[in-house]
Amino acid sequence: MPRAWAPIIAVIGLGIAWWQWYNSDKLALRAMNAREVSPEEAPELHAVIDRLCALADMPKPRVAIAYTDLPNAFATGRSPDRAAVCVTTGILDRLTAEEVEAVLAHELSHVAHRDVLVMTLAASAGIVAGMLTRGAQYGAIFGGRSRDNNGGGAAAFMIALLVSLVVYAISFFLTRLLSRYRELCADRSGAFLTGKPSALASALTKITGEISAIPTRDLRASQSMNAFFIAPAISGASMKTLTSTHPPLEQRLEQLAKIAAELGRPLDGGFPAPGPQ
Repeated sequence: MPRAWAPIIAVIGLGIAWWQWYNSDKLALRAMNAREVSPEEAPELHAVIDRLCALADMPKPRVAIAYTDLPNAFATGRSPDRAAVCVTTGILDRLTAEEVEAVLAHELSHVAHRDVLVMTLAASAGIVAGMLTRGAQYGAIFGGRSRDNNGGGAAAFMIALLVSLVVYAISFFLTRLLSRYRELCADRSGAFLTGKPSALASALTKITGEISAIPTRDLRASQSMNAFFIAPAISGASMKTLTSTHPPLEQRLEQLAKIAAELGRPLDGGFPAPGPQ
């Protein structure tokens, strides 16, 4: 493989990332077998989103429902004008009206912040870097063999392989770090939008607890959507890892407690602010 192919490989990588971003709404809804619903089909859900969009001064996204017992929600789309917000029947069955509103405010914050675009750009950097180093790796294999039969090609291959692994690892961990930061930002923006951080705290606690009761088979079927979900579809695993797309529940609740203190509304319903009582 000639080294001159490296730019072509990079363009292919960018093309794939662009296609995924451009069609992110269709791909995500299809992955969850979700269906777009009209105001006549889901009047209460649309009314909540209408109210939140008016408060946030943002265009209204399409509204969809995924018919699954998994309690979750997500937002997707390449821009606020092409966004969709989806909730599952599992979350509608388990949460109160205030908690559903808090979850939707979180998801609308993702839309307003263009987080799909942000994460796509972050992932693209790793894809391109990885493809470029992989192209250099193959160039070292074949080019090295033609120039030096005494081990020079093997040394070049090992160097290219090492660089490729380092680039991939750095990109992987930085992308996960950015994802956790975006989730905390959406929690904060959503809590300020509704003025009810306790409702979001309660919703997150319920969702996380209920997910642990979902059959493992159903969780595996939805794991490709974990980066989009308000809470990852993982049972019995610690979120305090560098590989997690979401911050741990404890960190999210602590931030919401601080927001409640800022608003002068201490968390109720079993979610006291941290510190001496």
